[in-house]
Amino acid sequence: MSTAMAADLTGKQRQILQYLRDNAGTKTYFKSRLIGKELGMTAKEVGSNITALQSGDFDVDIEKWGYSSSTTWKVNV
Repeated sequence: MSTAMAADLTGKQRQILQYLRDNAGTKTYFKSRLIGKELGMTAKEVGSNITALQSGDFDVDIEKWGYSSSTTWKVNV
């Protein structure tokens, strides 16, 4: 991960990125609703912040996978 890119992240984006890093070793698919529940955010907050992580230069690949009762993200570390 680029240090300059990490400095540009908001607190919520850092929190989501760390959550994905911590959990992507045992899980591949994540729902915005469930991430939000774990982190004290709404699904909408997660969705709007995770798109910034998609376009950044991080050690996590995030792909929008589907939408069923909440957006699902496919994550690879």
